[in-house]
Amino acid sequence: MKVNVEKIERNFVALEVEVDPVKLEEALNKAYRKISKKVNIPGFRKGKAPRVLVERHVGKEYLKEEALDLLVPEAYFEAVRESGIEPIDKPKVDIVQVEENKPVIFKATVEVKPEVKLGDYTGLKVEKHKTEVTDEEVQAELERLRQRHAQLVNVEEGPAQSGDITVIDFEGFVDGVAFPGGTGTDYSLELGSGTFIPGFEDQLVGSAVGETREISVTFPDNYHSPELAGKDAKFKVEVKGIKRKELADLDDEFAKDVSEFETLQELKNSILNRLKEAAERQAGERIKDQLVEKAVENAEVDVPEIMIQQKIDYMLDSFSQRLRMQGLNLDDYLKYTNSSIEAIRKDYRPAAEKSVKIDLVLEAIAAKENVEATDEDIEARVAEMAARYNSEPAVFKQWLENAGNLEPLKKSIVIDKTVDFLQEKAVIK
Repeated sequence: MKVNVEKIERNFVALEVEVDPVKLEEALNKAYRKISKKVNIPGFRKGKAPRVLVERHVGKEYLKEEALDLLVPEAYFEAVRESGIEPIDKPKVDIVQVEENKPVIFKATVEVKPEVKLGDYTGLKVEKHKTEVTDEEVQAELERLRQRHAQLVNVEEGPAQSGDITVIDFEGFVDGVAFPGGTGTDYSLELGSGTFIPGFEDQLVGSAVGETREISVTFPDNYHSPELAGKDAKFKVEVKGIKRKELADLDDEFAKDVSEFETLQELKNSILNRLKEAAERQAGERIKDQLVEKAVENAEVDVPEIMIQQKIDYMLDSFSQRLRMQGLNLDDYLKYTNSSIEAIRKDYRPAAEKSVKIDLVLEAIAAKENVEATDEDIEARVAEMAARYNSEPAVFKQWLENAGNLEPLKKSIVIDKTVDFLQEKAVIK
């Protein structure tokens, strides 16, 4: 097979492929066997009629078209491998020559990954953020622990306060008519949590057990139910119970109850170390982000529209999966938010374009610096992922291969190693 590559415009190339006549004859025989199983030829069972009769029955041109449908895709992918190009879209194929005992010639025009003109990517100067942890941050973490382990006690007398959990029955009305979804029974609502419509929880502060209140609110203009958005509503609310958080004292006993430590000071030290580690990780990630941004800024690349749209497709699919994990679907989300697929795609576009450009630049740096994913790198990453899913590494790796995710994993490793390379060669203040 002969392959000639011609760059025609921007990121498009034309492959002129010449296929040996023997390959055409093999494809014609395959097409004949395929067609013979579908047509009825008098005097022959399906699949048993001679090729000449099948050809006479369906027509020579039809047989040739079927043969090309088998031959061209296979030859195209072989030509892609041989030429080393990286297509990013489907090719436009034009048949140039199909004659007996002559080579099949076709021309495939396809958009490929753009060339990246790299700028400076070593010796980049970045600043590392301070990773100090203050006493106030440690104290705030302790306070969150107190809130998490607070005991709820029933308040029999006295008014409800912000932070209390009220148990309520409620019914909502718009223009004096009850609306769907506006009722609830024995609902636990923490006052001040912002769970309900703005203003609802504030009007329950000061209420008492057994009290019934009428609450007036206005639904936000962007409320998920269009029929209620911007409407005034009244709720009849019965307070059936009030529960208040009882916080433990911050002492050694508290430390023993909520952790494996014996003293409050040991717990504080543990929190301090954990916050320092988290701050270090965040500072490290900021450094990597800065380095990647600088390397991308210094590079020149024409990002193809098709790659942007493919990235948006990927982002939209990931968003749909997250919605499904929450028991929702994309159609419901669009209805609740009064949005559209087109609007979401438009919102995703800037991030998608940036992401594609980053990938292209990092791939170009990896290629120039011969950064590769070794077998040891792959095994280590697989083992790490398998541990998160409580799976055996060998089993998890087989699952990745079966799902077609092993190659993306290798690319991910290469990208991570390339970013590490940028950091090794950077000047960090």
